[in-house]
Amino acid sequence: MNTDDIVRTFLDFYRERGHEVITGSTLLPPPSDPVLFTTSGMHPLTPYLQGRPHPQGRRLVNLQRCLRTTDLDEIGDLTHLTVFEMLGSWSLGDYDHPQSLRWGYELLRDGFGIPREKLYVTVFGGDEQVGPDLESLYTWRELGLPVESTQDENWWSNGPVGPCGPDSEIFYWTGDGPPEGSPTGDSRWVEIWNHVNMRLERGEDGGLVSLRQVNVDTGMGLERLVSVLQGRRSVYETDLFEPWMRTVPLLWDLDERSVRVVCDHLRSSVVVLEEGVRPSNTGRGYVLRRLIRRLLTVLWRGDDSRTLCDLPGELLGTGTVREVLLDEERRFSQLLERGRRVLSRPEFRGPLSDEDYRYLHDTHGLPREWVGGLQR
Repeated sequence: MNTDDIVRTFLDFYRERGHEVITGSTLLPPPSDPVLFTTSGMHPLTPYLQGRPHPQGRRLVNLQRCLRTTDLDEIGDLTHLTVFEMLGSWSLGDYDHPQSLRWGYELLRDGFGIPREKLYVTVFGGDEQVGPDLESLYTWRELGLPVESTQDENWWSNGPVGPCGPDSEIFYWTGDGPPEGSPTGDSRWVEIWNHVNMRLERGEDGGLVSLRQVNVDTGMGLERLVSVLQGRRSVYETDLFEPWMRTVPLLWDLDERSVRVVCDHLRSSVVVLEEGVRPSNTGRGYVLRRLIRRLLTVLWRGDDSRTLCDLPGELLGTGTVREVLLDEERRFSQLLERGRRVLSRPEFRGPLSDEDYRYLHDTHGLPREWVGGLQR
């Protein structure tokens, strides 16, 4: 199945069960939302999870574009991405969590053709505030899937306060041989889908109260699902990344992890630029600037003659996107050159103190992670 087939299968499955498709293409939350970018499929639905009636009803489904910076240090592994898309389904006070689990298993088994022996699930084992999720445990056992309980992993929230609840995570076996072990002990089990029993809300004091309605919120990373269904080792080997992975390794001699970082950050930067965001020193613009400069740092490692000018126009979209990227490349190159001159001063030779790093950042715009490379 190609990516379009996978998306269509997911949306059609839930449409047949009374779900309305809602839009989810933009990364930018509404002006009243303090968050810079949409970070999950449920984020725009927070008021409706708290009880406000949704204009399209109580059963919803969509494909939501998301951006997260919390996993930046993980970018370059087999699964993490900065900009990604989430397939999601919601019950806003309608059907219960066990029904969501049954439908989820039906879609994976019949819609996507995943054999039962390739799946493993985890459920919330309880803590000092909330008891174990026995309802999900019994449902999975009834469906015949192996299941284990955890305390720390199976709880979902979109932040320190707000809607939350115990979740049930579905894992897929990516190993070469027969499945073995369990998700908590073997990294070859990769999470592909999360079903959240979103029935609670955490307040500023850390306490939990019941929401006005019991909701179900599911989220499945599209890129990760595509890699599973296309039998690929990583999300970078799917058709979603084909143009980037076909082009970047031929342009520049980079190790495998660096190729992934450059492809991810380039692709993410293009998406953010197409949303109308421009590099700056604050807000969304700073996130974009940070992404571009991270990819240039990796690109120039070992060869500072590499340039984004080498990229074909088909990857960079509109002429404006290309112009902004190349302008940011020039700005960053000039910043690094000034930084080298500053660090050549006698007072910055040898080990630097925290005060030195603060001065270099506040006065000359040099983040701590770049200073070591400029000193060499």
